[in-house]
Amino acid sequence: MRELTRLPAVSLRATFGSNVDLSALSGRTVLYVYPRTGRPGTEAPEGWDVIPGARGCTPEACAFRDHFAELRAAGVTRVFGVSTQDSDYQSEAVERLSLPFALLSDPGLLLADALDLPTFVAGAETFYRRLTIVANGSTIERVFFPVDDPQNHASQIVEWLGSRE
Repeated sequence: MRELTRLPAVSLRATFGSNVDLSALSGRTVLYVYPRTGRPGTEAPEGWDVIPGARGCTPEACAFRDHFAELRAAGVTRVFGVSTQDSDYQSEAVERLSLPFALLSDPGLLLADALDLPTFVAGAETFYRRLTIVANGSTIERVFFPVDDPQNHASQIVEWLGSRE
């Protein structure tokens, strides 16, 4: 995937109950793509702990929550997290983590297919590799990949946005 590519006409279910067509977005959008959020009392897929980059989704979501006001002040219209988990699972995470933004469900890996995004397999499931897309309207301005430090990644986005002013 390259910068200046357009977001595809992919419609993903949001935790606020309706679908979001990525190609119809206006303003600046941050799409942080992540493997999966854990849920207390739920086991991770087999082999999860040995997969580089698999851990850290909850700290990353919390970092985007904690930097949300800074992202908005830097001109971001909306933030979405994207994973292959279903909307019910994601809705629980939004509530439990007090996220001020929606998560988008992509169980069919539609975005991965459209943009050739990296994935990996754990257990019998396919998951996204962690990356972030910053788009202005439907044009991709920047792709952050790999994301090696999910806990501090949101601050990296804020810093990059500040350098563009």
